Amino acid sequence: MPKENELGGLAKKRDSSEFYSVIPKGYVPGKTKYVVITGSVISGVGKGTFSSSIGNVLKLYHGLKVAPLKFDGYLNVDAGTLNPYRHGEVFVLDDGTECDLDLGTYERMINANLTKNNYLTAGKIFKIIIDKERAGKYLGRDVQFIPHVTGEIKGFLRNLAVESKADVVLVEVGGTVGDIENSYFLEAMRELAYEEGRQNVCFINVTYILKPHSLDEHKSKAAQLGLRKLMEVGIQPDIVMCRSESKIPEKIKEKISISANIPVSRVVNCYDMDIYAMPEFLRKQKVDNEILNILGIKKTNGMRPEFREWIKLLEKMRKAKKTIKIGLVGKYTQVKDSYISILKALEHTAPYLDARVQVEWIESSRIDRNKTGEALKDLDGIIVPGGFGARGVEGKIECIKYARENDLPFLGLCFGFQLAVIEFARNVCGLKKANSTELEPETKEPVICILPEQEEIQGLGGTMRLGGYEVRIKKGSLAYKLYGKESVRERFRHRWNVNPNHIDVLESNGLVFSGFAPQKRIMQILELPDKKFFFATQFHAEFTSKPLRPSPIFRGFLKACLNR
Repeated sequence: MPKENELGGLAKKRDSSEFYSVIPKGYVPGKTKYVVITGSVISGVGKGTFSSSIGNVLKLYHGLKVAPLKFDGYLNVDAGTLNPYRHGEVFVLDDGTECDLDLGTYERMINANLTKNNYLTAGKIFKIIIDKERAGKYLGRDVQFIPHVTGEIKGFLRNLAVESKADVVLVEVGGTVGDIENSYFLEAMRELAYEEGRQNVCFINVTYILKPHSLDEHKSKAAQLGLRKLMEVGIQPDIVMCRSESKIPEKIKEKISISANIPVSRVVNCYDMDIYAMPEFLRKQKVDNEILNILGIKKTNGMRPEFREWIKLLEKMRKAKKTIKIGLVGKYTQVKDSYISILKALEHTAPYLDARVQVEWIESSRIDRNKTGEALKDLDGIIVPGGFGARGVEGKIECIKYARENDLPFLGLCFGFQLAVIEFARNVCGLKKANSTELEPETKEPVICILPEQEEIQGLGGTMRLGGYEVRIKKGSLAYKLYGKESVRERFRHRWNVNPNHIDVLESNGLVFSGFAPQKRIMQILELPDKKFFFATQFHAEFTSKPLRPSPIFRGFLKACLNR
């Protein structure tokens, strides 16, 4: 293992050297610690939930500066072109990065905004390498997985450490051990421990303990084989998180302990529970103390105020007395993760109103125009979320019409904003053929059209109006009442906009555009003042809503639903 003062030597690109490690300017070995979370047995059992929850404890309880990183093995450069049916929601960071939904979980759980430095895909790292190779940055070397791919991955992590000034970098490795697509990333993590020193890297494996119904008892063999595979690639786990549907017996922990070469105290059973309760659970299991001991980080004396606020929110959730029924009118309802940020915004906002939310899923492609009222009966409000393409659009428009005519609280988000404009133009302004040029390119009444800066763009990936932008708020409006200020920053992901040629006719018929872009005629919030709550935003308010800082828009919407 190299000494800390020798780490810089590993970055040398001499033809005779087998080392290649990117060391960013200002990087101090040992200053930043690394916690690497890997998976085994099966994917989708909560690596992201665990990573964000332990990040919550390290930051909110212990006061450490935490920087999470998610690695996805996909050859996509980012998540922007991924199908919601296959991958769930595309989350957007303030800097415009389109990423995996786990980044949204990180932001909500650690109460922070992340950047492109917190997200890495196989496509992104290979693009970095190919661009460097074409520019001659490898000095004639034959570029290989080892040391160049692994070296660039380690460089990406170290750059995150420098840019974020983090005490701890949390690395979630997507997929499971044994996958071809993350094998070189696991090798990079093994090398990271070799170079940084084992005292600076903590490995945590999230595994799954099966309980076949035919046997009605827990079986650990699959988990043992997964751990053995992990150790075969040179990674010795320090802690094993055993996910399961129900509590596992002590003998299972003992088997895992023997298989993983770790004390039983470092085998933790994390059975199914609400994500908001996970940080408190991990604290009680002393997982944070084990991590701090492994990394040699001094423990905190006492709970910090932010973690107290988290516990208070958890109590509010447990004691909530009222139930609000919200209809989510979507076109990807078969995959609930497609709307995960909306669901989480509802979950963590309702407790502040002594309530919890019951979501009713309404598939817009199945809405019958003559039975819209039946589909929406008994609801306290509806949300029409984002989406792309013509499928299911008329069903969404019918639901918006019903909400407007029956004064049912309505919240439109992104595409929902555009469809609210179309519905109002058709049924109030008399523009019967009103449509969007996205949905009907030759429409004679294009109340929604492509943004001017989007007209010449050919590609799809990373080319929309993305990320955080300023929104100016009109005084005296509901938007101003909700935000309490004239300027806010929200996150966008769109190509289409209210056609400036139709704004006057829409406003003359009563539609109020209460939020807009500075120096541009881009409408960003609409509302109907004569309704209890008829409100839509071109931006995604759900992306900025956090448990300790709920979105004012979601709070206002749920309050209107309660008052109804």
